Amino acid sequence: MQRSIGVPQRRARLALRHRLAAPGAADVAQVARDLVAVHATDPATVFLSIRARLPGVGPPGIEQALYEDRTVLRMLAMRRTMFVVPLDLVPVVQAAASAAVAAEQRKRLIVFIGDSDVGTDAARWLAAAEAETLAVLTARGEATATELSREVPLLRQPLRLGIGTKWETVQGASGRVLLQLGAEGRVGRGRPRGTWISSQYRWAPIDAWIPGGIPALDPADARRELLRRWLARFGPGTIADLRWWTGWTARLVQQGLAGIAVEDVDLDGRPGIVLAGDGEPVAEPDPWVALLPALDTTVMGWKDRDWYLGGHGPALFDRNGNAGPTLWCAGRVVGGWGQRPDGDVVFRLLEDIGQEAIAAVEAEAARLTAWLDGVRVVPRFSTPLQRELSS
Repeated sequence: MQRSIGVPQRRARLALRHRLAAPGAADVAQVARDLVAVHATDPATVFLSIRARLPGVGPPGIEQALYEDRTVLRMLAMRRTMFVVPLDLVPVVQAAASAAVAAEQRKRLIVFIGDSDVGTDAARWLAAAEAETLAVLTARGEATATELSREVPLLRQPLRLGIGTKWETVQGASGRVLLQLGAEGRVGRGRPRGTWISSQYRWAPIDAWIPGGIPALDPADARRELLRRWLARFGPGTIADLRWWTGWTARLVQQGLAGIAVEDVDLDGRPGIVLAGDGEPVAEPDPWVALLPALDTTVMGWKDRDWYLGGHGPALFDRNGNAGPTLWCAGRVVGGWGQRPDGDVVFRLLEDIGQEAIAAVEAEAARLTAWLDGVRVVPRFSTPLQRELSS
C-alpha cells in the first residue's frame, strides 16, 4: 500500500530539516548544506536566511565565512539564479547546473559581442578578454570590475544587448565577462564594496576557494546527487517541484531519478516521492515562529506551495513569482514583515495564530530590529504587503 504523507508531516519536516524549529547549525557552511544552497539573488537574503537558522551569528561572522574563511561560494546555478553553496557541494552544482547555464550564457554573450562592432571574431575577442582578465586577477589576487577595466582595455568595450527588443541597452563588457567567468567556475565573488547588503563584488581566481580549481564531475552523476540532496532536505516533493527548483527539463529530472532509490507517496491526493526509507513520520517540533527574508530558500523551495503558503501568495509574492519577506508559524506562512524608514521591523498577520504565538512574533521582530542595527534592507523585488509595511 502506498504511504501517505500529509500536510502536518510535511510542515514538521520543513521546520526540522531547514533548522527553523531547531536552529543551531555548527556554522554558516552547515546552514548552506542543510538547505542544499542558500538563495542569493539579493545579498541581504543570504545574511537574513543564515541569521534565522544560526542563533548568535552577526553580519561579521557571516562575512568571515564568505570572504575570509571562504567555506562557501556564491555561484550562478539552478534556474540561472545566484546561490551560496558549501564548498563540498560546489563541484556537484557546477557540473549539474552551472555548466549548462554558462554554455547558454556564452552563446548569448557572443551574439552581443558580434552586434557591438569589436572589429574581430566575437568568440576570439571574448577569449582574449577572459585571458587578460584572469591574468590581471591572478597578479592582483582580487579586484572590482572597475579596477579590472583600468588594466584590461577590452573590458571597457560597450556591448549592445537585446537589439530590437524593449530591453535593448548598452553595457560595458566588464560585467558580462566576469559573469561568464563566474558561471564557468573560473572566478568567484569576494567581499563587496561597502556594507554587507552591497552587490558590487570584488572578484578573485577560483583557487582562492578551491586550490587547483573546481574538480570536474560527470554531469549525469552530479544531477543525481543534486536531486538526492534536494529530496533529503525538501522531500517529499513532486516532479513539478524538482523541475521548478532545478530548472531542468522533465527528461533530465526523470533520468536523474532513475539512478536514485525513491518511493512513491501520496501527498493529499497528489503523487509525490521521497528517498527510499525516508517515509517514516518525524517528531512534531515545539511551537516556533520565524521572520524569513525575501527569496528565502525555504519559501522558494517548492513549486506547489499551497501546503505552507495557503492563499497568501498575492500579498507576499510579486507578479513574477518572487517572494517577499514572510512570517512563519508552525510550518506555514501566516503573514509578512517589513522595515519602517526608522529601521524598526514591523509585521502583519494574515490569519489568526493566537496570543502566545503573537507574543513570540513580537519578540522575534524586536530581536531582528536589534540585529539589523540600523541597516535598512530593501528587497530587490517589491511585494504588495512589504510595500505597505515599509512606507
